[in-house]
Amino acid sequence: MSPGFQGRPRSAEPALPPGQYLTEDFPVLSAGPTPRVPLDSWEFVVTAEGGAEFRWSWDELMGLPQDTPTVDIHCVTRWSKLGTSWQGVSLDTLLEGIDTGGRYALVHSYGGYTTNLPLDDLRGGRAWVAHTYDGGPLPAEHGGPARLLVPHLYFWKSAKWVRGIRLLVDDKPGFWETAGYHDYGDPWREQRYQGD
Repeated sequence: MSPGFQGRPRSAEPALPPGQYLTEDFPVLSAGPTPRVPLDSWEFVVTAEGGAEFRWSWDELMGLPQDTPTVDIHCVTRWSKLGTSWQGVSLDTLLEGIDTGGRYALVHSYGGYTTNLPLDDLRGGRAWVAHTYDGGPLPAEHGGPARLLVPHLYFWKSAKWVRGIRLLVDDKPGFWETAGYHDYGDPWREQRYQGD
């Protein structure tokens, strides 16, 4: 290297997926009214493709091993928030011992919202049922009492007010996917809409 040659200046900006901008706040976006789910009636149900159901009450969920992931989140509306802190139960824990030939999951929420994902994207320490955000109970407007957290995909895949997952052999599109959003939703490949 020649004396005085510094090379190209490197950006001090964090690496963001294409087309995203950094935000410090936590925007609230919902497709409908915010459900209010009392903890004493909240439950999470995994339904295997054969119909077998596996249920957890709120207290049972709280009694399971808890993870505290710190992750970046990326919304399809182009904002990204870095270093978000959560607490919740890994889907690996919830799916452990469930015998399934399913390759897909259809996530259901209180309020009727659904979204679809490959089952592999819920495994391997990459997805949680999150109930705590930034050290406190997850506010209802952000999906509390619990939401799915799948940070490697666009945030619409992290279903708010989560109440269950149906395991499927064949993929079935959810709410936004039937409206033209991408079936997978990888922010690093800008998979916002069908055909991207």
